Amino acid sequence: MADERFKVKEIYKDIRALPPVVIRADGRNFKESLARLRFKKPYDLKFEKAMMAAGRALMESSGLGPLWVYTFSDEFNIFFKDLPFDGRVEKLDSVVPSFLSSALTLALKLSTPLAFDARVVPLHYEDVAGYLQWRQAEAWRNHMQSYGFYMLIREGLAEPQASKQLRGMKFEDIHEMMWRRGVNLNETPAWQRKGVFIYKKMVVKRGFDQGKKENVRVRRTEVEESWDPPLFGSKEGEAFLKSLKLF
Repeated sequence: MADERFKVKEIYKDIRALPPVVIRADGRNFKESLARLRFKKPYDLKFEKAMMAAGRALMESSGLGPLWVYTFSDEFNIFFKDLPFDGRVEKLDSVVPSFLSSALTLALKLSTPLAFDARVVPLHYEDVAGYLQWRQAEAWRNHMQSYGFYMLIREGLAEPQASKQLRGMKFEDIHEMMWRRGVNLNETPAWQRKGVFIYKKMVVKRGFDQGKKENVRVRRTEVEESWDPPLFGSKEGEAFLKSLKLF
C-alpha cells in the first residue's frame, strides 16, 4: 500500500490528447553543440542528412506510427493520425524526443549525446495545412536570419552586434543585403528555404505468388523524402497534402 502513495503523485500520467496531433521537437542548445563539431554555417548538408536519418528512423523503426515528419533547422514536426500510448501526453512528449535524440546522436556518430525537448499540439484536421504553412514560414524566416547573421559574423561583427543589427532589419532589407554580397536567397537549396518532408506513400509493386504460381500486384507503404516540398499554402501544396489521405 505504501507504494500507492507515490503512484498517485504521478500528476501528469492521466492527461491524454486526442488525434490528430503534431509533436514538435526542438534541439536543446544545438548552436553550441554544432559549433563544437565545426559544421558549416548557416547550413551543413551533413547535418541535414543526419536529421533526415533520424526522422526516417522514427517513421520506419520506432513502432510509433507517425504519418509524416516535417523538419527544418533543428526542429521536427511529427504528425499522428493514430496515437500510441493511448494518447498519454506524458509518454508522447518524452518517448518521441528521446528517440530522436538517440537517432540523431547515432547518425552523427557522436560520443556525446544531443537532446530534444517536445510539446504536444492537438489539431483539427482542417488545421493541418495551416500548421504546416506556419512552420514553413518559420523555416523561411530562419533561413533569411541565418544567412544574414553569419554573413555579418564573417565580415567581422561580434555575435551580439550582428543580432542587434538584424533585429532592426525587415526581411526585404536582409534579402537586399545578401543580394549586394552576391547571394540570392531565392536560389539557395530548396531544403534550406522550405524544409524537408518525410511521408508515407502507398505504392503498388509487382510480385510473384509462389502458392498460386502467378504474377500479382501488392500494395505497400513506403517512406518517401521530399527535399523540395511544395509551398503548403499553394494549390500544389493543397493537392499534395490531400494525397496523404489525412482525413
